Amino acid sequence: MRVLVVGGSGFLGREVCRRGVGAGWSVVGTCHCGDVRVPGVVVRRLDVTDRSAVRALVADVRPDVVVNASYRYDAWAVTADGAAHVAGAAAEVGARLVHMSSDALHAGRPEAYADDDPPTPVFPYGAAKAAAETVVRALDPSAVLVRTSLIVGAGSKQIQLCRDALAGRATLFTDELRCPIDVTDLAAAVVELVDSDYAGPLNVAGPEAVSRAELGRLVAHHEELDASALKTTTTVEYGLVRPTTIRLDTTRATTLLRTRLRGITELLTL
Repeated sequence: MRVLVVGGSGFLGREVCRRGVGAGWSVVGTCHCGDVRVPGVVVRRLDVTDRSAVRALVADVRPDVVVNASYRYDAWAVTADGAAHVAGAAAEVGARLVHMSSDALHAGRPEAYADDDPPTPVFPYGAAKAAAETVVRALDPSAVLVRTSLIVGAGSKQIQLCRDALAGRATLFTDELRCPIDVTDLAAAVVELVDSDYAGPLNVAGPEAVSRAELGRLVAHHEELDASALKTTTTVEYGLVRPTTIRLDTTRATTLLRTRLRGITELLTL
């Protein structure tokens, strides 16, 4: 199987590339500024905001499957327009598309979100992710849209943010709840979905919702750091417009997938 991982130099993309090579796939991974750094992966430079370049690369690679793990938190052109370019190019060559989405497209509420709940974005990144899903579904109804949450693991920006807050260099929110997932669990789930015929949105996240501040305390305990130094506040006090409580119901994913999606407490007690 020939698989193109767009955003192969990213935290998740690199792990998908690694697992793809381990599964015996022929893997091509793209990067924009960095490098994929995974043995056995053919690396190609790509700017997903350039539609012609995306079409040319996909036409040249002729993948059976495209995994789109590219995004930029502060760039609509990458997150939304780029997703449209990748989806259109994948459809042109008849490739299956696994599109990585996010819980950020929800507004936040006490109840857990089901897989098929429609997007209700309240801030720019969430709106970009919602727009990306809309165009992907329009161009390729057979695509799978993987809605995930905070990605943790060795080298995770989320874990580093916790370390920074414990050192007084950053602040964590007590009212912003998410369902962290380990990068290896998420990549394993993506690899399974590559070989499946599942279509539409699928929540793939950890089973345990914690606040960012709670995540910081778990990191402190795991790394034997002083949790009393943790800097915390609320999104309201900070003046931040972003969803607070987002829980993802992963019942469908746990039924569909062989991969066990571990909770953050288990992950940080290993």
